[in-house]
Amino acid sequence: MNLTLERLKAIVLPFLGAVIFYVLFAYYLERSEFIALLLLYGALFFVSWRIIEHSKLKFWTLVAIGICFRLLFLPAIPNLSQDFYRFLWDGRLLIQGVNPYILTPLSYMTDLSTASPIDSLWQALEVTSGITVSDAAILYNGMGELNASHYSNYPPVNQLCFAIAALLSGKSIVGSVVVLRVLIILADIGIVILGKKLLERLKLPSKNIFWYFLNPFIIIELTGNLHFEGVMLFFLVVALYALCKKKWFWAAVLLGISISVKLLPLLLLPLFFGYFVKFKKNVKETTTSPFPALGIFRLITFYVVVLVVVLLTFAPFLSSAFIANFSATIALWFQNFEFNASVYYIIRWIGYQTVGWNIIGTAGKILPIIVVIALLALAFFRRNTTLQQLITAMLFGVSIYFLLSTTVHPWYVATPLILSVFTTYKFPIVWSFFVILSYSAYGANGFDENLWLVALEYIVVISFAITEISSKTGKREGNFRIVAR
Repeated sequence: MNLTLERLKAIVLPFLGAVIFYVLFAYYLERSEFIALLLLYGALFFVSWRIIEHSKLKFWTLVAIGICFRLLFLPAIPNLSQDFYRFLWDGRLLIQGVNPYILTPLSYMTDLSTASPIDSLWQALEVTSGITVSDAAILYNGMGELNASHYSNYPPVNQLCFAIAALLSGKSIVGSVVVLRVLIILADIGIVILGKKLLERLKLPSKNIFWYFLNPFIIIELTGNLHFEGVMLFFLVVALYALCKKKWFWAAVLLGISISVKLLPLLLLPLFFGYFVKFKKNVKETTTSPFPALGIFRLITFYVVVLVVVLLTFAPFLSSAFIANFSATIALWFQNFEFNASVYYIIRWIGYQTVGWNIIGTAGKILPIIVVIALLALAFFRRNTTLQQLITAMLFGVSIYFLLSTTVHPWYVATPLILSVFTTYKFPIVWSFFVILSYSAYGANGFDENLWLVALEYIVVISFAITEISSKTGKREGNFRIVAR
């Protein structure tokens, strides 16, 4: 009897509690209800922690639970993000052979009202797929004026996912949401399977992967809100697993695909220097061929393969207009947009105190340079000869990038979170909890960031990270010193 009650307490109650909380989150919560959001999120984190750390369930049982939680969201319209409306817009253009990078949704809607040749596009859409002007208006209004006024910044493999949703669901918004959600769920399943194998090769506990797979942050932001970081991270994890098996060519191909889902992995390229150049530590080589030169050759080949894959995926869209539009949109994230930043907000405050205006234009140009310098320092002055050291360097590099960014949307934290799973660092888990505070900006009266809550988020996360890094000083994995070449 005691065993049954104990099992009920440890397994059944947390599972049922999570199901109830996820249903409430998916179908009854509005983004402006910050207190309700915070309470539900906190409750989900608690029950997830209970399931991961105290349920003593077998690995594949936990996987089944994670899939079950995701399926609860299947027909739900995302309630914390409007981005998916833009995904559907781009996908519907793409299946009609229209380049989604050339004109903004605002341009399309404006041209419709002035009876320009663009009318023929929507006439064709209506004939071939039943998408009417009113359907376009629904997507346009759903994505919001800010999103609609900018060119698409989603890379080609991401666009392919949007096109698949449009192809399989026609004009149904719910149908498109279901297709996108299934793709993201499949990516997460791939991450948990390959992540388990990678953890075993790194001699780390397999259950670490559940701080990604069962983390309510991941389930809500990726499966729930349809952000494609999970698809990007799937290809990144598979690339790392291929690298672990010494299949560096396929690792390069997979990393290139990952970049073509989201551009973020481009930042990681300099960090492979130490891993390849010091590759002689991991394999037997004859002394007649100096390995540093061979390592550099492999590194360059690795980079070439990555970039060729990226260029091949972009090739169907390449034009002077695409290059101008895409680069202009990317620049907006550094020089115009600001949300949930840390170091930048301090710089912005200093700017207001000294010159009297927002210096984002200047700071947005300087901060990326500092990020590049930091990444090069991690590449050349840190020992990254083993795969775990390489992943740890990636974790540090991505974290530095986000700490110096002007815009850090909550779902961005998925990248440091998955990287941390393969290291001994846990601060991204803490970050995945506190990042929910950024949603306090979306109130009933419009957008208004609470900088005290932003400060709380980063004070806790940075303090936890400093404590972890300090505690590991002197250990081999955490050493940061000049490496003799």
